[in-house]
Amino acid sequence: MVGQALSLRTCFQRAQSAIRPAALLMLSALALPSVSAQPNRRYPSPVDVAVSADGKRLYIVCEGTDELLVADPVQKSVVARVPVGRVPRGIALTAGGDRVYVTNSWADTASEIDSASLRVTRTFATGFEPSGVTLDAAGRTLYVANRISNDISVIELASGREIKRLAAGRGASYMAADASRVYVTHIYPNIGKHRMPPESEITEIDTAGQFVNARPRLPNVAGVFHVSLSPDGRLGIATALRPKNLIPLAHVAHGWGFGDTLVVFGEDVGRVVQLPLDELERYFSLPFGVAISPDKSKVYLTASGSNEVAIVDLHSLLATVGQASSLSNDLSASARYVLARIPVGRNPRGIALSPDASRLYVANRLDDTVSIIDTWQAKVVGSIPLGGPAVVDPRRRGERLFYSSNFSFQGQFGCANCHLDSTFDGLQWDLEPDGFGVDIVDNRAIEDVANTAPFKWNGGNPDLYTECGPRTERFFFRSQGFRDADLADLITYIASIPLRPNRYRLPGGELTPAQERGKAIFERAKRKDGSPIPESNRCSVCHSGKYYTNQKLADVGTGKPTDRSPLIDVPHLTNIAYSAPYLHDGSARSLEEIWTVFNPNDTHGVTNDLAKDELNDLIEYLKTL
Repeated sequence: MVGQALSLRTCFQRAQSAIRPAALLMLSALALPSVSAQPNRRYPSPVDVAVSADGKRLYIVCEGTDELLVADPVQKSVVARVPVGRVPRGIALTAGGDRVYVTNSWADTASEIDSASLRVTRTFATGFEPSGVTLDAAGRTLYVANRISNDISVIELASGREIKRLAAGRGASYMAADASRVYVTHIYPNIGKHRMPPESEITEIDTAGQFVNARPRLPNVAGVFHVSLSPDGRLGIATALRPKNLIPLAHVAHGWGFGDTLVVFGEDVGRVVQLPLDELERYFSLPFGVAISPDKSKVYLTASGSNEVAIVDLHSLLATVGQASSLSNDLSASARYVLARIPVGRNPRGIALSPDASRLYVANRLDDTVSIIDTWQAKVVGSIPLGGPAVVDPRRRGERLFYSSNFSFQGQFGCANCHLDSTFDGLQWDLEPDGFGVDIVDNRAIEDVANTAPFKWNGGNPDLYTECGPRTERFFFRSQGFRDADLADLITYIASIPLRPNRYRLPGGELTPAQERGKAIFERAKRKDGSPIPESNRCSVCHSGKYYTNQKLADVGTGKPTDRSPLIDVPHLTNIAYSAPYLHDGSARSLEEIWTVFNPNDTHGVTNDLAKDELNDLIEYLKTL
């Protein structure tokens, strides 16, 4: 990772040296260096936003163009663009505003930006897929949540070194800090027993000792997003999903596939409480961003699926918490505290309040804009365009459909509810086309899947048009789904979803000694005793080709009594390291369990003659695929 960080730093320095210094630009008393404000040819796709302490600057993280944008909220225009690393995701500002920190999720780095010169001054190596970022109260330590390595990087800013790595829950993603603690949320549920209710956590870090102090449990939760803390540190609020994945999806027609939820915690409530945001026949789909007003009177939330912002009366919310022990599934509860819902742009993500809380800024990822909401009038009063292509191409149109909840029954959910950020959700579902309680299926990742047909674990869908068209309409949405041009656009987007970088490969593509040994095991044609392995039971035969699948059905002995047939679609193995649990029904919690628990008769490859270290080598090789 050190070598990778140095390489990236060199690239950044070369990019910075190509930007010629010029006179300072003055706009509405906003002094900025002359960094290019010209729009990029790619869609900016803003995902997060922060406001300077004086309210004169907006910092906007754009994952589509690998930039940090600086905007003037008065002029409603972009005044500077700062190149950072690949697919930036999170942002944090120092208390004095002299430094800005941005995580680069596909580069495994965090950028430090000088706010005066708007130059990247340092680049820090992190864990795998850094997402959220925050500073301790003293501003001496940077904390970074790493989504794929499931941990938190602790970076000492004086030396620029990562001084320790703290274990987090699965999919560590977003962060907030108060005077003594850092709180981390997680986009994926922790891996537990098969077909048990999902559970996530909030990881609480003591910043004085730099250790994990507590892990408050979030039962029935899978997918926790942004988190915000009140200025006094006594109240924390996060957005979350409560999936109904253990019962047949037929219940969508009866009104509920997901619960869209607030997680409330801290001294003001004395415990962790989950409160619904949905109303009967009206859903606040896929909640994401959250901001608490400085006076603790209001909470602002984005719904990235239903394209709106909710304003919550915090006093009423706390009163509701005090009146009932459990309201998480009460669809009448939100009427007590939700004051208004304001339509904004497509796929709103991160939000930030101006210092006086009179303005709320909303990053609309799929509109490439920032909405400006007057919090007193509770309405949108302006918008900041972020540039990018003027023409919306089929891929972008399809991406908008993928993240929209408008097609499902009563607007409950969209594709992105199960495929979070176009990946997966770590859950198993009972999809009743096969019969209630039959053919429980693990949710597979959908990166680079266009050429891996057939689809579904039973291979029942020959192409993406069948998978995403009639099947989705009938068995998921329970309403008219994607048709004709819309379906073509959706398929265009899904077919274009790229693979995330594989962190287990060496830069030159060579293998480590352990990976080389594992490759030999993967490709072997004989057992250790010299007897031949039938061709149909060799790893490299079923898992062959570019995607490590022969695209056929096979019986590998992992069928369960709930399965109609023991035949399953041979899955592709690309980036398999990231998508636990495994097997068609998600019953194997790790790669190791595939063979140590679920392969007693050597029907899923021959592995019972392997020693523990040999099985470890095989797994090390699989991680590189």
